[in-house]
Amino acid sequence: MAMKVLPNAYFNSSSLFSIQISKNGSVPHSQIQMSPHFSARNLHSSIRQNGWVLVKAVLDSATIDQLGLSESDFRNPALSSSYRNSKLPKPNQIVLEAQARVCTGPTQTKPLGEEQAFKVLDTILRSAKGELQDDEEEVSKAQLGAFFAAMTIRANAFPEATQWSEGERRAMNTYWPQIIRVLPDDVIFVADPEGSIMGVGSSIGPQYVGDSTTEMRLVGALREILAGGHLGYEEVQGVLREVLPLKLEDKFSGVSESLFSAFLIGQRMNRETDRELKAYCLAFDDEHGAPPVAEVRSLTHYGEPYDGNTRYFRSTLFVAAVRSCYDESCLLHGVDWMPPKVNSKLIFSLEG
Repeated sequence: MAMKVLPNAYFNSSSLFSIQISKNGSVPHSQIQMSPHFSARNLHSSIRQNGWVLVKAVLDSATIDQLGLSESDFRNPALSSSYRNSKLPKPNQIVLEAQARVCTGPTQTKPLGEEQAFKVLDTILRSAKGELQDDEEEVSKAQLGAFFAAMTIRANAFPEATQWSEGERRAMNTYWPQIIRVLPDDVIFVADPEGSIMGVGSSIGPQYVGDSTTEMRLVGALREILAGGHLGYEEVQGVLREVLPLKLEDKFSGVSESLFSAFLIGQRMNRETDRELKAYCLAFDDEHGAPPVAEVRSLTHYGEPYDGNTRYFRSTLFVAAVRSCYDESCLLHGVDWMPPKVNSKLIFSLEG
């Protein structure tokens, strides 16, 4: 997005934050102080110049109104977890809260209680029938795919503690005979691919093949994923090359949003193998050529695999940003088999 830079917009960077850095370059957590004046309405860009951070532009409320910007257009996603492009429809919050509980790993998943399960399925039913209230967001196709993929994987492959609760079973037994009448076949397939979970409408899942050649390949991969299985390197690459890139302006790239969201969340819930992870990283290498090799004298990496825990502040991103101001190259990742897993230290440096 083009942005006008206002003249004479420089100000002291201490109005954003102040940091005391020790001689060895470490940043004690207790010495990081955020300014109460810093908010999402401070749009700024900065450069390092002789050890000082210069703030090049700051837009106040009047300027934002003058340029005709909405807050969601300029809010930095790196600073706010609530960032969302204003052109994208918002997800349904009731289903989104349920996704936060069930769309995660075999040990972190939290089964829904009976009241929440009934509320979620009632929302899905009313959304599919077009009966939501004006203040309720439609349940998107991607949400349907992710939610039902999570329920299927939990039923098929998760340990007993994170499988369906009794409340979820009662809610599904109550609502599924009605939901199956209004949901498209691709979502019904994701919810019961082999016809062994729901009972009602059990013939749709086993017979579903998709609506295109690309979807046929995706459906084949999903049958393995929804059973709790894993894919080979070539299988993952094949799916990604046919589906991506997404064409958001016109329509989705020839495949069902529900199927693709089920594919992505399913792989994450099953915990990607090294082959699957490699396929994601290298899917388009043949098109873009060999990756560039960075010439750095040292590299510090911060391994912090996400486990669904959001109770604690994770400072690694901020610490890495501060270190980068001192020309220290940093790599942040969430790979399970790199530190801090397998009894290795959280941070180590590779001298080169």
